[in-house]
Amino acid sequence: MRSQYYTFKPKTIVLRKSGKTYGEIQKIIGKSIPKSTLSYWCHNLPLPLDYQRKIKDYNKFNLNKARKIALAVNRVKREKYLSGIRDRNAKFFGNINLKTEKLALAMLYLGEGSKWKSHRGLMLGSSDSDIIKIYLKLLKNLYNISTKQLRCRVLYRADQNINSLQRFWSKITKIPFKNFYKTKPDPRTVGKKTLRQDYRGVCVISGGGTEVQLELEMIPKIVFLGP
Repeated sequence: MRSQYYTFKPKTIVLRKSGKTYGEIQKIIGKSIPKSTLSYWCHNLPLPLDYQRKIKDYNKFNLNKARKIALAVNRVKREKYLSGIRDRNAKFFGNINLKTEKLALAMLYLGEGSKWKSHRGLMLGSSDSDIIKIYLKLLKNLYNISTKQLRCRVLYRADQNINSLQRFWSKITKIPFKNFYKTKPDPRTVGKKTLRQDYRGVCVISGGGTEVQLELEMIPKIVFLGP
């Protein structure tokens, strides 16, 4: 018994000889002819010399397309996942009090700040702009230390532009440009390309006094190790 698509066989053969894929043949003819039927009609037909290259390019294109779709899907899933974490914790913490803020600042300084034994006075550095923003906000809330009272220096790599970096960190911190120390690039990076395009160097904030520094160092010990 002949296939219901038999009338399309001659055109199918012509298209296949010209190097069309089965998918392209289906689109050109405008019929969803089963690929098993197309294969049966065309299995012994000679194909153009560049057909394998075409299939290779076609598969590569589809693979790249599939990867982009997968990345987009994963991005949406991740955003949904992170949004859930944000919402859950926003409800849990609500409006925190000054005691909680001070403990948060002390723990932040414990991890990122310079300790009294090596440096007198507050000093904290990070390449993460969010950490810097949190630090400055807590200093303002708890000790009324404004950005005008602070100094800043940027540690950077040899292939980076210090003026551009200082403008970036001045915008992030609201510290006046005149309060930035002059710095030199890390000599170990000379001749080495910075691979991370979003790397803006390490922003080091100083100022605020030794008493605040000692207090912040003492708080975690009191809370977790006892007075």
